[in-house]
Amino acid sequence: MTLNPRAKHIIESLLVEVEKYARDGEKGTCIVDPVFGIIRNRVNAEVSKTYFRMNSPKKGVQLMKYVLSDQAEDGSWNEIHPNYNQKSALITAFIGSALIRAYPHFPQDAALEKAKNYVLLNEKSPGYFLKSQTYTADHLNVDASCGAFLAEYGKLFSDPEAINAAKRAAQRVCNAQKNGYFPYAADKGNYPYIFDFPCVHYQGVTLYYLAKIQDIIQEPWLEKSLESGTAWLASAQQKDGTFDWSRSGLMFAYYLSGAYAFAYAVFTRQSRANAEYIDNAMRCLDILEKNIPSLALRWETATWTSHFVPRFITMKTAFLGEFPLRHRLFRFGYGSYRQIARRRVRSEVNEKTFNILCRLLHISPSTIEPTNNFPDLFMTSEILDCLSWQENYRGPQ
Repeated sequence: MTLNPRAKHIIESLLVEVEKYARDGEKGTCIVDPVFGIIRNRVNAEVSKTYFRMNSPKKGVQLMKYVLSDQAEDGSWNEIHPNYNQKSALITAFIGSALIRAYPHFPQDAALEKAKNYVLLNEKSPGYFLKSQTYTADHLNVDASCGAFLAEYGKLFSDPEAINAAKRAAQRVCNAQKNGYFPYAADKGNYPYIFDFPCVHYQGVTLYYLAKIQDIIQEPWLEKSLESGTAWLASAQQKDGTFDWSRSGLMFAYYLSGAYAFAYAVFTRQSRANAEYIDNAMRCLDILEKNIPSLALRWETATWTSHFVPRFITMKTAFLGEFPLRHRLFRFGYGSYRQIARRRVRSEVNEKTFNILCRLLHISPSTIEPTNNFPDLFMTSEILDCLSWQENYRGPQ
């Protein structure tokens, strides 16, 4: 199928920007983050998938050659982040999926088998895949993502073990669904609190990877869950295309611009059965177009003209979930900080203010929280992956 022309234009514009940071070497091609100066395995993999889908296989293969050179002996890849660098079943699943997409041009059977085995090794109970040693909660988006890779692997290699593991992952995620939404985490793990509330961004992420599983295993119960989850996501979208972030409780995912790309992919897929979702998808593109001055901005930006409404939204957000007063105050402060930061667009990052706040409250942050919005290569790579998932498009050209 052909891409929606607006989505195609966004993809092509972003690829032009991304290529400014591509570096060729003996190992292949890598993309260097212009803000943090790091090379992320996941970014290279997501961009490579986009190249394959956009009929630029040579560029895709060069990226995957570099990624392949970084695979550990146990089959894993590290999650490379400004704050940490550690083995991750989640990142291994993402890269495994990219290798499967690259397979017609760059077959890597041994690397894929090792990746599959590593992901399966991290299935700690039926359908629960450990994200990393640092974050041990049962993250439903991780289960869905690992399941998607295993489903794709199972289809490519006719591997029933992988297919059955994908079904277990999907079943676990669906069993945790509440009134349409998927909680961010189904248990506490080593977090101080359980994050079992809805999150707009991770609702789209979880649905996106569940849809990839469903397109392979074709289970009625999973399709029903997708329908319910998409309806919840649509109910959180406002007439102007923006999401009502007061319904989204995960502070580090608050206002992430990539939420609109995941939602676009989900809405276009679900428009097969319900054409009304085409309108939801197009409104997602409206917001994305406003937030891509070069690379995509980290967060959905806004004007300074409104003061009361953002405070009201953040107050509602702070009271999602079950937390002691001290943590609710932190959540309100976090959200208020984000409301200011997303309106201040700069090309660099400065985290000093947020880090001081965290030290005062004895809280360890896991994400980058500067005082300003910025062009984000990581968010850009996610948007490219979602918008180029062309097999799911339906609607007017």
